[in-house]
Amino acid sequence: MKKAALDLGNVWTGVALSDPLNFFAKPYKTVETKDLESFLEQLFKEEQIDIVLVGLPITMKGTESDQTKITIATKERLEKLFPQVSWRLLDERLSSKQADQLKRAKTKEEKIHSHSVAAAFILETYLQFLN
Repeated sequence: MKKAALDLGNVWTGVALSDPLNFFAKPYKTVETKDLESFLEQLFKEEQIDIVLVGLPITMKGTESDQTKITIATKERLEKLFPQVSWRLLDERLSSKQADQLKRAKTKEEKIHSHSVAAAFILETYLQFLN
């Protein structure tokens, strides 16, 4: 089964998927956060996903921010809506920075796509841990 990762944002959420053997993480899509529930409903119908990793934005000092609390609440809400999937939080410190360093976004489309690249970095961290 595949794994998925979410890089939750206030406006945009990046989504990444693994291959069925869980060797590779690749950016999948960036969706408007307001449409995330309907997107996930469709995604779970189309793909066999057993785990969704949600990037947890902890501060560089290791403390929680307001965004950390929002992310935890969103993960808990999604967990109740989609109980057929296992939900896990994963420290995402520097994932957005890594995505930006890979290719600095110059256009609005590239900036939007960078959210799914950040999700792929989150997923890659987990897949490395598994393997």
